[in-house]
Amino acid sequence: MTERRYRRASAVLLLLATGFAAWFGYGWYAAAHDQSAAFGQSRDRVLAAGEQAVQNLNTLDYRNVSSGLKVWLDSTTGDLHTQLTQGSSTFTSQVQQAKSVTTASVLDGAVTQLDDRAGTASVMVALRITVQTGSGTPAVKESRMLGQLTRTASGWKLSALEQAPVGTATAPAN
Repeated sequence: MTERRYRRASAVLLLLATGFAAWFGYGWYAAAHDQSAAFGQSRDRVLAAGEQAVQNLNTLDYRNVSSGLKVWLDSTTGDLHTQLTQGSSTFTSQVQQAKSVTTASVLDGAVTQLDDRAGTASVMVALRITVQTGSGTPAVKESRMLGQLTRTASGWKLSALEQAPVGTATAPAN
């Protein structure tokens, strides 16, 4: 009788082990092929690239304009890149004449749109920008920027950048 119990117990344990192996195997397969995890990783890459590019385009020192503009160009693509390239000589002389130093730090950011297949994304980035011209006192302001990003062979780059509109409230008519 004990041998019979031993065989039953072995069969039950084998069945349970097979069930657990199937359960965990399915869980592993589902996690490995979960598109939401890949989308989340893509969103994180877009946000990091967008925040860095927006910060780059709001930071410039008149004492080192050429390397600052190189960072700007490395952060951009498309029409924005073309505009920066075409206006660089005029902009350089204006910055050097004003002796301006602008630094930006990212307060927060969010991906507002991501089409991974098309390689396009939008971000909103909140910045604290400090501007000092000449020997004047620094001016500090907070700003929200909207950026459009395009995936290139070298990663996500800004293709458009603008100030986020400030909402206005209309007073109700009496």
